[in-house]
Amino acid sequence: MPGRTSDQAPAAPAAGAALAAVTAGLTAVLGGDRVVTDHARRRTYECDGLAAYRVVPGVVVLARDAADVAATVRACAAHGVPFVARGSGTGLSGGALPHSEGVLVVMSQMRDIREIDADAQRAVVDPGVINLQLTAATSPDGHYFAPDPSSQSVCSIGGNVAENSGGAHCLKYGFTTNHVTGLDLVTPAGEQVEIGGKAPDPPGYDLLGALVGSEGTLGVVTSATVRLTRLPQEVRTLLAAFRTIDDAGAATSAIIAAGVIPAAIEMMDALSIEAAEEAVHCGYPDGAGAVLVVELDGHSADVAGEFDDVVRLCEASGAFEVRVAADDAERALIWKGRKSAFAAVGRISPDYIVQDGVIPRTALPQVLRRITELGDAAGVRVANVFHAGDGNLHPLVLFDGSQDGAVERAEGVAGGILDLCLEHGGSITGEHGVGADKAKHMPRMFTADDLAVMQAVRCAFDPETLANPGKIFPTPRLCGERPGRRQGEHPLSEAGVAEVF
Repeated sequence: MPGRTSDQAPAAPAAGAALAAVTAGLTAVLGGDRVVTDHARRRTYECDGLAAYRVVPGVVVLARDAADVAATVRACAAHGVPFVARGSGTGLSGGALPHSEGVLVVMSQMRDIREIDADAQRAVVDPGVINLQLTAATSPDGHYFAPDPSSQSVCSIGGNVAENSGGAHCLKYGFTTNHVTGLDLVTPAGEQVEIGGKAPDPPGYDLLGALVGSEGTLGVVTSATVRLTRLPQEVRTLLAAFRTIDDAGAATSAIIAAGVIPAAIEMMDALSIEAAEEAVHCGYPDGAGAVLVVELDGHSADVAGEFDDVVRLCEASGAFEVRVAADDAERALIWKGRKSAFAAVGRISPDYIVQDGVIPRTALPQVLRRITELGDAAGVRVANVFHAGDGNLHPLVLFDGSQDGAVERAEGVAGGILDLCLEHGGSITGEHGVGADKAKHMPRMFTADDLAVMQAVRCAFDPETLANPGKIFPTPRLCGERPGRRQGEHPLSEAGVAEVF
């Protein structure tokens, strides 16, 4: 996809001098090997998983511990320099997009699993620990970490906390916020604080709830205490093939309405099936207009009874073939097609946009039909692969960036899909965050008063708005306001609707 830069304002000379001062100070404290100033090396970090937005960071700090992070943030606070934290860089909304006159704090070297307390079902981990590695480390004790984004083999726990990531099994087990009980944080002023711990439900304001999913705008997480979930006694997986998306959607609603809560219900349409077959030869049934991957887990007796119900409901909704995984190898093959779908569309299209929106599950048939109509009207193909059980859509808008106007048409369809989600009572993001990509869509979902309240919360943590600026909130935020760092009193504060602490 053709690259584009963010709307960061041109740097003022004073900003360059401030960054130079921070760089010199950090080099003296941390050493030159952890402070990267070389342009070619800095370009390594110019984007996250959303490669459409690229900004070369002003300087990169390779943090090894919380003290490094605190020293970096304190230096930034002292000189008024913005900073952005980055984990594995797998985010899909530009949440880790650097600032050209700021510091990018790279957390990927902080990878220690500090403690596994199987009795308490807790683990304490560094933010750079890879999601799947935590499960691998806790499985011998009979536990795993339930949030499982599709990128779980490479994404970091710190990134999961920042974006409140979900995954295929969040239908039953919830998002990252349901699995965090404590955080160590470096505030935007450079203070190191501890919030929560191993115990559930600490007294006072729900600061953990505010921090998880705040996309790095309230500080930098340097350690997370997370819940561990006991491995289920049994897991059963099936693949159900339908002629139409409507039939697959009806089956999904029927399963939930029957009181069955599977660990996962995933749906793929014909175009995404075509891409997966092209890439990984997953062998899904011929002629399927849509497939469901349904997985149940838990006590063997419960799974057995509910599984029979799921098979019956799929067949009653029009499934023309149901395959049940007989062992782990067959289960892996069923999931292989689903897990590879995002990358697989690269086999059938040179460029694509991964969209992320949420709708009520019962609106699936109407919304999916409208998505097809939007794509047809713009001459753009849209592949749908998503978490059907909780209505979390991931339309893949396919296009060829070398064709005149293709990018604009694709972006128009992607934006139209978000409007559809809102029209049906949904949200502009389910698990990818707002980041730089969807900040402009926030006023479609929230009123000016809503956004003002959010800004007031953000300012309570970060009055100078140095922590990951340019994300979540639309810029310019007010009519006539120029992008970039604010000068003088904030209009909301001046109007008496928000207070800067």
